[in-house]
Amino acid sequence: MARYTGPKSRIARKFGQPIFGDDKSFERKKYPPGQHGPNRRRGKKSEYAVQLMEKQKAKYTYGILERQFSNMYKAATRSTGVTGEVLLQMCERRLDNVVYRLGIAPSRPAARQFVTHKHITVNGEILNIPSYQVKEGDVIAIREKSKSLTVIEESLLNRNEYEWLTWNEATREGTFQAIPERIQIPEDIKEQLIVELYSK
Repeated sequence: MARYTGPKSRIARKFGQPIFGDDKSFERKKYPPGQHGPNRRRGKKSEYAVQLMEKQKAKYTYGILERQFSNMYKAATRSTGVTGEVLLQMCERRLDNVVYRLGIAPSRPAARQFVTHKHITVNGEILNIPSYQVKEGDVIAIREKSKSLTVIEESLLNRNEYEWLTWNEATREGTFQAIPERIQIPEDIKEQLIVELYSK
């Protein structure tokens, strides 16, 4: 697999944000990685560097590879609406992200693994494609045989609520109510910089 499997704290420090979730190492060292630590003189970033960093941040946050991300951008440009907002909405609609948002998995990588290992159903059918674009009204549930998994039980205890998702604790299933508006997406990503980068 071509996924990033290296030190997550290093990437979080690079972007100055805990993009992979709570990170004790990042809290101790909130400066970019490098030999000379916080004392290193860092020149002003070029416009291109700033735009590239924003694109990389989005890719690492959602766990998407370059070709996938580029194809999503092309699809976003063809759709109606603001390209940057549509791009983020497509990221949010990925099945692995929705599983994470529902609280079934403690992180996006874990959610991706749950999907590929066939622990998740969509509208009653097992679906093992993490990049599947969830549609309004789709019901995402935990497969019957997987409901007793300890990691799922623990994750559901700490789940957050989102306006565009509803969760039924009794049946252990969630419904994707609507595509989230940009203001509802909590990720700190400047999507306009990504659009400017791809527009060059």
